[in-house]
Amino acid sequence: MEKILDRFLRYVSVDTQSDENSESQPSSAKQLDLLSMLRDELTAMGVEATLDEYGYVMATLPSNIDRKVPVVGFIAHVDTSPDASGANVRPQIIENYDGGDIALKGVPGLFLKPSEFPELHAHKGETIITTDGTTLLGADDKAGVAEIMNAVQYMVEHPEFKHGEIKIGFTPDEEIGRGVVKFDVKKFGAEYAYTMDGGEVGELEFENFNAASAKIHIQGRNVHPGYAKGKMKNAILIGMELNSLLPVQQRPEFTEGYEGFFHIISFKGSVEEADFGYIIRDHDRAKFEEKKEVIGKCVAFINEKYGEGTASLEVKDQYYNMRQQVEPYYFIVEKAVKAMEMEGIEARIQPIRGGTDGANLSFKGLPCPNIFAGGLNFHGKMEFAPLESIEKASKVVLNIISLFAE
Repeated sequence: MEKILDRFLRYVSVDTQSDENSESQPSSAKQLDLLSMLRDELTAMGVEATLDEYGYVMATLPSNIDRKVPVVGFIAHVDTSPDASGANVRPQIIENYDGGDIALKGVPGLFLKPSEFPELHAHKGETIITTDGTTLLGADDKAGVAEIMNAVQYMVEHPEFKHGEIKIGFTPDEEIGRGVVKFDVKKFGAEYAYTMDGGEVGELEFENFNAASAKIHIQGRNVHPGYAKGKMKNAILIGMELNSLLPVQQRPEFTEGYEGFFHIISFKGSVEEADFGYIIRDHDRAKFEEKKEVIGKCVAFINEKYGEGTASLEVKDQYYNMRQQVEPYYFIVEKAVKAMEMEGIEARIQPIRGGTDGANLSFKGLPCPNIFAGGLNFHGKMEFAPLESIEKASKVVLNIISLFAE
């Protein structure tokens, strides 16, 4: 069997960054490089697998028991975040981590420090996989991909392992909120599924943010600065003013738990015109709708102050809290808890401060909680993944399968 570390390193070497400015599906053709690889690897194992025009890999392991049990699926996304480069990823492998600072050797003077990221303390003595400081790592969600593929390989290599019919899905574009827009749940064929897309060991989630994107365009008016009095409208400054109207304490850096936020994610502009991008998040649907109203009122205020048409707003809902869709099938959450306990892991049921493909899948009729994949500090150069966490997640997949087969 290929070691799960080798598999993970092979997957992160493929650049699969999604593109939020693209309207195609997948949003970037390079995601198909890994998706095609996964289809071919599954086929080589003797597992029936397809890759469709939208970038969805779907595969089926037939049941090897003579009675009917629920059809269960496992899903992970291949794309990496647009927030940081995913090209030429050069992982560092730190064996028997001593608990100290880790030099990210691609950037002189850059360190991954327990004083700044105290979660490192929990992984002393383990094998830590980091970036070299020039890119993200891609554990979100190639750790999940590797965990599922490792479990598939185990079942193929061990026919004595009893399981029902198992469905495998790999998706593009999760990071830009479009991961399963065209995912055919009926074709996939699972009754219940799990995404392997969480963080630290023990995380188990069946509720997530309600999410929207907001794009604001500011139309300024440029005049020679020597003669600008009473005439110039500086789009950059107007946009900054609009941003200042949003509640400061509802920025991501000041929120936790069930608290939602407004997060400015992009700015591009000049005196003549400027564009601002935001994401809006809240677990509570009513508060989520209120937040969208707040940003609308800010735009209206700017237009009243500087003239109609100065600011324009486009808001798009991305996904909703899946709790209401999963809770009626809470036994699938309990199966995951038991599967973790079988590995000596204490499950920590908590809300996702983010989203997964499972949210939209749940609203499509496929209840789909989210399980830890083991990586931490996603979307940036400080990302890392303990090997032992990845191994545990793959074992949890197999435990869930065996529990459904009982």
